[in-house]
Amino acid sequence: MSTAIATSRFAQALDKVRSVALSTGLTYSGGVHPKLAWELFQTGEALLVDVRTPEERKFVGHVPGSLHVVRASGTAMTRNPRFVRELEAKTGKYAVILLLCRSGKRSDLAADAAAKAGFTRVFNVLEGFEGEIDEKQHRGGLGGWRSYDLPWVQD
Repeated sequence: MSTAIATSRFAQALDKVRSVALSTGLTYSGGVHPKLAWELFQTGEALLVDVRTPEERKFVGHVPGSLHVVRASGTAMTRNPRFVRELEAKTGKYAVILLLCRSGKRSDLAADAAAKAGFTRVFNVLEGFEGEIDEKQHRGGLGGWRSYDLPWVQD
């Protein structure tokens, strides 16, 4: 597939995502499925930024080549007051940025904060890295990056 075709296909997909975001009142560009996030990331169309804690990345796993900017940390999940500045330092405000957390909730808040700070193409990776909790109180089987067999590593 040529780059022009790939870029056009991705542009159309992201335009649809933005339309949904606008119609639902999101402040940021919208939510993308993990498979689309992987395609965008692996082709260089977007930057993937993991907003989980260092401990989550180390012990649960992470996407190789992803950037890391902590949104919240500690048992109380204290918000990182430098999040937006750190994100901008690693990505710039105008790149296509995909934010990933455990379930998609923290990255939703991170995308909102980034959009309010002037980031123009920031997206939330829906379902996160591990997905929702199942009936056995486990993660990793109900959606999320790992459940789609997308690339990830564990330290």
